[in-house]
Amino acid sequence: MLRLLSRKPAAYFSQGRRFQHSATALLMKETGLYGFDHLKTAKGFQRMVDDAVERSNELVNYIAGMPPAPEIIKAMDEISDAVCTVIDSAELCRHTHRDREFVREANEASLRLNEYLHYLNSNPSLYNSILRAEQNHHLLTEEALRAARHLRTDLEKGGIHLSPEKLDRVNQLNIDILQLCREFNENIITDPGHVDIFPASRIPKQLHHLTKAIYRPSSFSPTTTVGTGSNIKEKGLRLTTEPNRLCSILQLVSDNEVRKLAYIAGNSAPRANLLVLDKLLSARHELSEVLGYKTYSEFALKGNMASSPEVVVSFLHEMSKMVRPKAEEEFKKILDFKRGRMGQSVEDLEPWDEAYFTRMMKSNAHDLDYSAVASFFSLPQCIEGLKFLSESLFGVKFREIPLCPGESWHPDVLKLSIHHPDEGDLGCLYLDLRSRKGKHPICAHFAIKGGRKISDTDYQLPVVALVCNFSGSNLQSVRLHHSDVETLFHEFGHALHSLLSRTDYQHFSGTRVALDFAETPSNLLEYYAWDYRFLRTFSKHYSTGDPIPENMVKSLLGAKNMFAATELQRQVFYALVDQELHTQLPSSSKDSISIVADLKREHMSWGYVEGTCWHTRFSHLVSYGAGYYSYLFAKCFAATIWQKVLHEDPLSPDAGSALRFKFLQHGGAKDPAVILNDLVGESSAIRNQNGLIPDITSLAEELTLFN
Repeated sequence: MLRLLSRKPAAYFSQGRRFQHSATALLMKETGLYGFDHLKTAKGFQRMVDDAVERSNELVNYIAGMPPAPEIIKAMDEISDAVCTVIDSAELCRHTHRDREFVREANEASLRLNEYLHYLNSNPSLYNSILRAEQNHHLLTEEALRAARHLRTDLEKGGIHLSPEKLDRVNQLNIDILQLCREFNENIITDPGHVDIFPASRIPKQLHHLTKAIYRPSSFSPTTTVGTGSNIKEKGLRLTTEPNRLCSILQLVSDNEVRKLAYIAGNSAPRANLLVLDKLLSARHELSEVLGYKTYSEFALKGNMASSPEVVVSFLHEMSKMVRPKAEEEFKKILDFKRGRMGQSVEDLEPWDEAYFTRMMKSNAHDLDYSAVASFFSLPQCIEGLKFLSESLFGVKFREIPLCPGESWHPDVLKLSIHHPDEGDLGCLYLDLRSRKGKHPICAHFAIKGGRKISDTDYQLPVVALVCNFSGSNLQSVRLHHSDVETLFHEFGHALHSLLSRTDYQHFSGTRVALDFAETPSNLLEYYAWDYRFLRTFSKHYSTGDPIPENMVKSLLGAKNMFAATELQRQVFYALVDQELHTQLPSSSKDSISIVADLKREHMSWGYVEGTCWHTRFSHLVSYGAGYYSYLFAKCFAATIWQKVLHEDPLSPDAGSALRFKFLQHGGAKDPAVILNDLVGESSAIRNQNGLIPDITSLAEELTLFN
């Protein structure tokens, strides 16, 4: 019944100014986490659950009395709002709070409400009321009718039309799936893999901070225990192969054997997720079968633009075919470069070569010093840039406001309001951007409250949080690699979607759209990380204040485009893995490792390393099951919008107005095809079988994939 999409800052002030805000906050009314009075303590999550259940039950009884159709939809949406607010708040808390009691209580609250959702999805009076509202469609607005249809579909996907025995099985499977998804993600955190390197000199000194010193006797043998102590002689380094550290090793270590060991270790953990994934895929398949679908992919894609696995796979195969020649050309250039460095006797490229040699090639071809680039992207300046962008395009201002006592979960957290001079406050944004111990290593957008119309005069403003994990001793000292800048802008695109949408129902607020349309605003905002016309407005050297040189931005863009086909080919491969795993029948003799290996050999220029299981740390398999292709849809849609609406003048208020009022403000209240047609014309989405796929022309031209 409820669709939940959980996925930056806008103002930084000097420490003195921040202190003034803190002093002011002392005079403010004490509240709880995220401004909820119940969350003054961790136990308050249970009170929030109790209140949400109590209010929802009242509304269920009201709906059972068959009020007028508009009131049915409004009451259903209020149930959705009550439950979503608690679940979304709990998800944010689980990922960010430093107090383990808060995390435990949030986890329990989330599980309790997910079980309550199964009761709602099993309630025939809700289903019958929705059917009645649909029959009286002449009494509903266009958005209300769309909400009724979505609610009915969600209830049917929850098994409301099944026998009691089958419905019970669906509810149990949904609980199992939720727990398996959590186990999969927890394993990624707790078992990132590691590799021990001897001697320590094989890893450059500038990377030693990523490692832990270990020792072994000078007469080390395979049966000797590696550890720490005072009676040992040879020093080595233990590298934990979580993705960010692994990336640094693969890019910067010249020792081929070290890169190989790190690559294999990082792409072979957590091994426990092989079994977790098997169980998850089996549960999802059984769920889809009980609900009358052939595969989980068919079940998951219902209601999306693509509509069916056949449409998605056809699109992905076309993309793979289109990108192959350019990707092979790039592969040969890397091989030639390696031979030039290592000797003509080199026969082939290995997967652990890619990051090392492509970084070197980019630096050589475009005279890039990546540490120098980061000097122009201090986090405070990047936030100023996002403020300027929002005001230029949409006429809105982000302003830092003081946090009430008890509202924050860490001293790093900032709170900003978004304000329009004519429309007033539009919403609220929390920012938690720096990495720290105990914080989940993600970059994501979390909804806390969705926007919705309460009455003709009252509107519930959206409240969201952006979470990133940028390194630095304090917020002011954080300097971003350019890839981090792109990530920040991506997540800010999600935030703008949530904050600028104005839907009658929170069911459609912001990012609560068709899955294969949800990533479009975030991909669109990434373009601003590469456009000098915008970057020059805020990107200044952290110490001298000099603006970023135009040639540096051109070099960044040139380096990005050097291997764009290879990166696109990788994304197609990821999407195909996701589709195949969620389409494969449990009776198949092929295990997930074989499926991934075969797809990589077929669709990637780079080979598969026997024994590795990269997909066991691919968290999108659980969060985007059968939906990872959405990122490629979004890249195509964003490329078209950028080319037709923003490319000529990326800071144009007219372009911003079109983007806001033809796209962002509608959230999921309008069909994505209608939104795209209004914004860029009918050619942006093409009919394929019984679904829609994006036009790839703008993206292909951008990446020079056409000859």
